[in-house]
Amino acid sequence: MKDSEIHRVIKILKEDVKKWKIPAVGVVAEKTRDPFKILISCILSLRTKDETTAAASDRLFSLAENPADISKLSVESIERAIFPVGFYRRKAGNIKEICRALIKDHHSRVPDEIEDLLKLKGVGRKTANLVVTIGYNKDGICVDTHVHRISNRWGYIHARTPEKSEEALREKLPRRYWKVYNDLLVTFGQNLCKPVSPLCSQCNIAIYCDRRGVGKSR
Repeated sequence: MKDSEIHRVIKILKEDVKKWKIPAVGVVAEKTRDPFKILISCILSLRTKDETTAAASDRLFSLAENPADISKLSVESIERAIFPVGFYRRKAGNIKEICRALIKDHHSRVPDEIEDLLKLKGVGRKTANLVVTIGYNKDGICVDTHVHRISNRWGYIHARTPEKSEEALREKLPRRYWKVYNDLLVTFGQNLCKPVSPLCSQCNIAIYCDRRGVGKSR
């Protein structure tokens, strides 16, 4: 993919994704711009299907909606609420610890800087960037497995890890696309540009794609 083609690709994706469901964290963001709920929902979403994440978030927030109230719940209660998300026991403990840290160190407010968010237990760069972009409407590039895979598959960047992909995208991707890039590529990756045997014959941006690493497609 040529650098200049990213503008056309983003425009096409913005239209194409309208026919698919948005990611679970995006659903939470449509209901509320509360950075705390976005943070917790993103933690629940790791290694978990969107439907499971959405249901678990609803169950947990029906019990408590802020750090103070969740901190009063037992770890076992949190576990029951979020089951069967992936690694639910670890996530329950992390959520409890995050709430404790927010109360103690941040006056119950979720930080709006990536470096501060990374200090919270279980929070990685993907989660931190999502909170900053969705919760605080600040510039950030969230790189998950879809963003990493597709950006490199296109040939737009050449990076071996999600961390390196974030660095490359921060240098190359026009800033006006930073906030929308994750939602577009996650939805695109879940529905069309799949990890194995992507649906290239149905793809409206196939002519721009280098198909790097694609063995077979449909």
